[in-house]
Amino acid sequence: MTLASSPTAEREHLGPNTRTAGILGRYAFFGAVLAFAGPPIYIHTPSLYANQHGMSLAAIGVILLGLRLFDFVQDPLLGRWIAKTAMPRRSVVLIFSALLGLGALALFSPPSQVDARWWLAISLAVVFTGFSGLQIAYYSKGVSLADADGFSHARVAGFRESGILVGICAACIAPSALAMVFGGDMAFPAFAAIFAAILVVAVIRMHGRWETKANRPQSSTPVLSGGFKTLLRDGQVRRLFVIGLLNALPTGFTATLFLFFVEDRLQAPDHTGAALLLFFLSAGAAAPLWARLSGSIGAKRAMLIGMAGSVIAFLWAVTLGPGDWLAFYAIAVASGAALGADMILLPAMLSNRLAQQKLSSEHGFGLWGFVNKAALALAAGLALPLLDYQGYVPGASNPTAALDALSFAYAGIPCMLKVAATLLLLCSPMTEETHR
Repeated sequence: MTLASSPTAEREHLGPNTRTAGILGRYAFFGAVLAFAGPPIYIHTPSLYANQHGMSLAAIGVILLGLRLFDFVQDPLLGRWIAKTAMPRRSVVLIFSALLGLGALALFSPPSQVDARWWLAISLAVVFTGFSGLQIAYYSKGVSLADADGFSHARVAGFRESGILVGICAACIAPSALAMVFGGDMAFPAFAAIFAAILVVAVIRMHGRWETKANRPQSSTPVLSGGFKTLLRDGQVRRLFVIGLLNALPTGFTATLFLFFVEDRLQAPDHTGAALLLFFLSAGAAAPLWARLSGSIGAKRAMLIGMAGSVIAFLWAVTLGPGDWLAFYAIAVASGAALGADMILLPAMLSNRLAQQKLSSEHGFGLWGFVNKAALALAAGLALPLLDYQGYVPGASNPTAALDALSFAYAGIPCMLKVAATLLLLCSPMTEETHR
């Protein structure tokens, strides 16, 4: 082999921009595949097990609540294990990928001779564990990508979140498209098989690019040990976690109440899919713009603009009523664009701080996952009892007071929480990174 044809020479010939685009493209694709699993698992699973497998909504609700608690509690533990294990990172990814792929196949293809309640609980537990482990490894890889190549964390986050949003948009379309091809009963088994196949492709494309304990790049200052105590001694990290919690709670409220709001307040059930797709497409289109703005004015200022824009756009939803679906589309576009800032800039700010202080990214994003999932569980636990107390009944002819309570819970409370998160970020000193 001549020098010109060696891998090292080839990389030097390609130049840093080509090398970076290549690894970031693979990284974004892996995120898209992970995100592709999300909407069917979180949105369609309850309906699937109720309609096709005869489970009661009460039983499904209890199982989902218990597994959500399990899911967000396990994130810090998985983050700690991933940070401390001597196993090569690519082997860790293979283990969690196998759990996620096999769990998805089981979840969407329950055998008729097995109690559906146990099958749902066990398969979802496997899916959640696989997904959480991959998510922690994936975000941690983003930190090392920025450190190794010297690019801003916002740029890495832009690739990552754009990939994730592409995966979400594809997942919003896939169930209906597969039902047209395979029929309603086989749509989700087909989805699981397709997901497992593209997960294999994503794992192969990233296989040689995960860090291992043996080959992680060494810096002049080693990563600090000490786990979560060391992590939380840093005041800026603590503030980011609090801001992240306050900022994730609005998403939890809107995600929990979205279908109820569109179907009962707007009386436009046929527009749910289109509104979701517009929302995520808008977020995906805006994501690179937020990354560029962050590079120009700093992540904190860009984030404050996004948060303020989100409040201005979404507060309008409180005033909507029956038939206002065109206005709701406009809100979906505007609030989706603002979501791009949430998805890119806060994780980028956390990544930057972890790198600056030489703190464990595995511990950091393990706790970050815990914070976000805790917010989702807390929002569901607050929103649904509140509406029940106000007399709201899904799908029924509700009194005006109950529908007003639905609008307030869907849009008013999230805007109040977003304002609180905005003020906290405004008052918090944040060290900006140097962008390249």
